[in-house]
Amino acid sequence: MRVAVSGSTGLVGSEVVASLSTAGHEVVRLVRRDPAPGERAVRWDPMKREVDAAGLEGLDAVVHLAGENIASGRWTAARKAAIRDSRVNGTRLLCDALAGLARPPKTLVCASAIGYYGDRGADVLTEESPPGAGFLPDVCREWEAATEPAARKGIRVVVLRIGMVLSREGGALSRMLPPFRAGVGGVIGNGRQYVSWIALDDLVGIVLHALQCGDLSGPVNAVAPRPVTNRELTEALGKVLSRPTLLPVPAFALRLAVGEMADALLLASARVIPRRLEETGYHFRYPELGGALRHLLGKGGTP
Repeated sequence: MRVAVSGSTGLVGSEVVASLSTAGHEVVRLVRRDPAPGERAVRWDPMKREVDAAGLEGLDAVVHLAGENIASGRWTAARKAAIRDSRVNGTRLLCDALAGLARPPKTLVCASAIGYYGDRGADVLTEESPPGAGFLPDVCREWEAATEPAARKGIRVVVLRIGMVLSREGGALSRMLPPFRAGVGGVIGNGRQYVSWIALDDLVGIVLHALQCGDLSGPVNAVAPRPVTNRELTEALGKVLSRPTLLPVPAFALRLAVGEMADALLLASARVIPRRLEETGYHFRYPELGGALRHLLGKGGTP
């Protein structure tokens, strides 16, 4: 296949590009600069609402992963606007361009997030569950709706609602490791909130599955089949690292430190199940948290 990838230098995007290339597919990167001569790239600039639509002709598929990091700073009004605009406006720009092509791609795989569901306690959440309330659910709902021009064009659209991505190279786990290795890790808040996670290897596998599985469309929960509570995550990480986990982080301290983001990202509970992936036969390499952590941290985990 000839596949365009946005967000190709990010944590997930760089691994997706490597896997596609290794499998023999041609990758065309969406970049925010003029491509070098001979480079397989297409210029786009979501902030300026510019995209070289001609460079998108003849693609078989598009993987759209670009978006501002939601956890890189305190959520000011300007920061929240940047988070929303990077997702909603960027997706709409790309989908409008794809819908206007003479030869549009057959498939669009677009990132979303389990933030769509909001804080739902111990409720089991599938792709059919309604959205939650608040900033992140609102952003995710608009983000997913921005793919509609592509769907109306007849492009098969798969929207991946991605959980907490586990990787040593970035994301939540990489930020958790220093305090846990120092023996000062602990539960967050009351520890009862559910964490729906996915190993990076499986997320890349899910992207490839979405590209190849013609029966898959619409929202897809990109999470492992066994979500855990924050307390279970804390205990599992401490066990793999052979470190104590006795120092809890009170909710009020988190709210003082990072404001609104604490309730939306760290204290919210989302018990999400990957029903559509299971129905379409995706085989998880790391369905259990312990095995995923042992693999990632070099402690003898096996697929």
